[in-house]
Amino acid sequence: MMIARILPRIAPPVAAVAALLVGALLYAWWARPVESPGRKFESIDIAGVDWGRRFELTDFNGRPRTLEDFRGRVVLLFFGFTHCPDMCPTTLAKLGRAMQQLGAQADQVQGLFVTVDPKRDTPQVLAQYVPAFYPGFLGLYGTDQQTAAAAKEFKVYFQLQKPNQAGFYTVDHSGPVFVLDRAGRLRLFVSAEISAESLARDLHVLLKESAG
Repeated sequence: MMIARILPRIAPPVAAVAALLVGALLYAWWARPVESPGRKFESIDIAGVDWGRRFELTDFNGRPRTLEDFRGRVVLLFFGFTHCPDMCPTTLAKLGRAMQQLGAQADQVQGLFVTVDPKRDTPQVLAQYVPAFYPGFLGLYGTDQQTAAAAKEFKVYFQLQKPNQAGFYTVDHSGPVFVLDRAGRLRLFVSAEISAESLARDLHVLLKESAG
């Protein structure tokens, strides 16, 4: 599992163990033969997992949001923070390119960016940052407790680092994209290696599968 940057210190034991366990699980899914006749997606198919089912957050318009609000649409879900120097803008740009390649089908997909840094990522900041990658993308934030609960539900690791003398700090975090189908079920784990073109093809398959 990729981390936003190389950790400058050893992560707390519990968080580190949890991250390793999730990594092992996802590797087991990824390690299945590519030529398997049942393989439909280029992303990791994690249909049937018993996590990634809920969150309670607020969008940058001030509207409380849960996953139920997006039923009927395929959801792209990504955790990050706006001060991220590399992984977050790179991933969001890839998601934006995938949306563009979907054409008219893009209206059936909702991109969601969940900040793991709600202290700095205010609604105003999210409203400027997130739609810059694709106009329909929504930025979500929560209290510290809501943010931690959402990250735990999706097995996302994050940890704020100690501020420097100027008060600036970064956040170490894992960086997968999760794809949920129209029924709100977690279906795909999108690693950093997946291209925008591959993701667009996966979304097309998922949209076709759940049409009607």
